[in-house]
Amino acid sequence: MDITKRNIGKTETVVTELGFGCAGLGDLFDLLSEEQAQQTLQAAWDAGIRYYDTAPFYGYGKSEHRLGHFLRQQPRNDFVVSTKVGRVLKPTRNPESFDGGFWRGGLPFDFVWDYSYDGIMRSYEDSLQRLSLSSIDLLLIHDLDFGNFRTESLLNAHLYELATSGWRALNELRSSGAIKAVGAGINILGMIPRLLDVVDLDMFLVAMPYTLLDQGVLEAEFPRCAERDVGIVIGAVFASGILATGSKEGARYAYGPASEETLEKTRRIEEVCKRHNTPLGAAAMQFPLAHPLVASIIPGAIEPGHVESNVALFQYEIPPALWADLKEEGLMRQDSPAPE
Repeated sequence: MDITKRNIGKTETVVTELGFGCAGLGDLFDLLSEEQAQQTLQAAWDAGIRYYDTAPFYGYGKSEHRLGHFLRQQPRNDFVVSTKVGRVLKPTRNPESFDGGFWRGGLPFDFVWDYSYDGIMRSYEDSLQRLSLSSIDLLLIHDLDFGNFRTESLLNAHLYELATSGWRALNELRSSGAIKAVGAGINILGMIPRLLDVVDLDMFLVAMPYTLLDQGVLEAEFPRCAERDVGIVIGAVFASGILATGSKEGARYAYGPASEETLEKTRRIEEVCKRHNTPLGAAAMQFPLAHPLVASIIPGAIEPGHVESNVALFQYEIPPALWADLKEEGLMRQDSPAPE
């Protein structure tokens, strides 16, 4: 399948509108066999997907290893890969008691937060080796937000480390051509303007704040990006689960159990989708791509069937009246761009 490509912001990097998020390859919540992981990546490649996003944190290195094993066998100019910096992996001192948390089969590595020059260079070079590649296209600052640093003083300390030390590494890599663009992955409202005030970014990988359930970034954050021609990739089109599974019992939202309020809003969105004979997942996938800043969406998959389902939802023809009804019923912001 030939998937349309878009530029990321003002950069010359071109990515397929449908990409592949590789958190699941790190055994997120579920164990994958090596064979299943490779078959899933092959299915994505066969579908025409040519943009892949990963991170050292995903399975404590496992996602990068699995993705790299596949990509090193493909022509290097045929794909774009992004990974992240901010955590440096180190072998755990207690392998017998190692707990990977929600990375069910995570490799036995601990991590330390490090946004310094040396930490970012170490992370970048380690990622190259795990990926078995000599280059990375997009390098993203990972998880520098209140979700991980709970106090203002701690967040400011890491922002200061990035601004006074780590940014020099990222700027050197970009200026030398070692990487094509620098971005940041964000999960919550408020960090886009703070990061833009500190460093000169090319893009953001936005997770929860821009989905069919939430459009808070339209208030002030996306306009700041538009002013500087900063591109956007959407990393959580299904809001970490509920927009794929629907409002069933146990549905996940923001990487945890969905609240009753979120379940109710999802039920109402489902009702509108049913009236227009449209799968909820199709609306969730296609909605973000209507925004002119958005270059790509990167849903994940842990088996070939998930890839096939994602592609079908991505291609599904949605009647324009669905978006009008969502706005009329107050389920979507009035200023949300809607697919044509």
